Amino acid sequence: MLTAVISDLHLGARHRNDVLRSHDVRSYLMPLLSPVDQLVLLGDTLELRQSPLDEVLDIARPFFGELGEIIGGARVVIVAGNHDHALLTEPVQGQFERRVRPGDEGPVGRIASWMPQSEVLVSYPGYRIRDDVYATHGHYLDAHNSVPTIETMLVSVSKRRRRFPSEGPLSVKDYERAMAPLYAIAFRGAQRATKTLPVAPGAPSKRLWELLVRDDGKTTMAGRLLGGVVLPGGVAALNRLGFGPFDPEVSGPVLRRAGLRAISESLDRMGIEARHAIFGHTHRAGPLDRDEGWVTPGGIQLHNTGNWVYEPGFLGRSPTDSPYWPGGLTFVEDEGPPRLERPLSHLRHEDFLPMLDVSARALWPDQRDAEPAPPQ
Repeated sequence: MLTAVISDLHLGARHRNDVLRSHDVRSYLMPLLSPVDQLVLLGDTLELRQSPLDEVLDIARPFFGELGEIIGGARVVIVAGNHDHALLTEPVQGQFERRVRPGDEGPVGRIASWMPQSEVLVSYPGYRIRDDVYATHGHYLDAHNSVPTIETMLVSVSKRRRRFPSEGPLSVKDYERAMAPLYAIAFRGAQRATKTLPVAPGAPSKRLWELLVRDDGKTTMAGRLLGGVVLPGGVAALNRLGFGPFDPEVSGPVLRRAGLRAISESLDRMGIEARHAIFGHTHRAGPLDRDEGWVTPGGIQLHNTGNWVYEPGFLGRSPTDSPYWPGGLTFVEDEGPPRLERPLSHLRHEDFLPMLDVSARALWPDQRDAEPAPPQ
């Protein structure tokens, strides 16, 4: 059986940087999916934190329509992430897997109706592709991440309120009690959003990253202030109050190492047994050449399937400069390790910039003459 895994499409993103809404970009992906026996959509397939559900589904429908034509009767497994957690229409009590048929209630029933020949499953919080290969979106890592993003700080507060166990085994229910209420608040806010409501392109943490580091890897003036005074002081205060512990340093290597440590801890504390674990969430494809730290203390080889979102603040001049370049696809066969492919590596910034809406183009930095971003 041949399985393909893709994650973090964020279809319906307000500023149109979800590249698979473009038919031209889909033309690079769809032929690669033609021979697969199952496709795993590994979370954040839809962007349900910025716009109402019906609006997002209208934007996503062409993708699913083409997908249904390409894969025919193959299986499509939908794993919810933190941005499309609302695809789960009932409270989560533990790992589950269920079949969804065209016309069933809820957003996944509508999606299934656009792929009537395909077998559609919802699996959460992960999916066992092979006895030795486990796939999950990876958002549970935010409960263990030492980088003080907006998301991880909110999760830290919720952990305190929900008495999240600091040590020992954790269940799906433990994670959901601490994190699902935050996802529900974000979703409800998006249902009240309008097209006239400005939305910053990228999460606040990503905008902070752009303030901290220039494209040539040097720290900006704002970065020296935030990184040298504001962040350390704020992080120290959070740590004194018992939140965290958070690391005041914000850099590419720190983001990578912290994310890998956090996903390792979440897999270990959930008792996941596997030889390989595939995740998304951090948008960082890997492991790539010279990457380190992608094996957990328990011996699980980690794989991140990347993203399908164009975020210039994380990118250098060419796709080889950054693991955050959009377009990641992981194949899993009956034997052997998962294999990462990057089908958009031949594209450049000028291929993506026209896709953005006018307000986003004004806000995004012009990358055409940018120096490469620092190693991540």
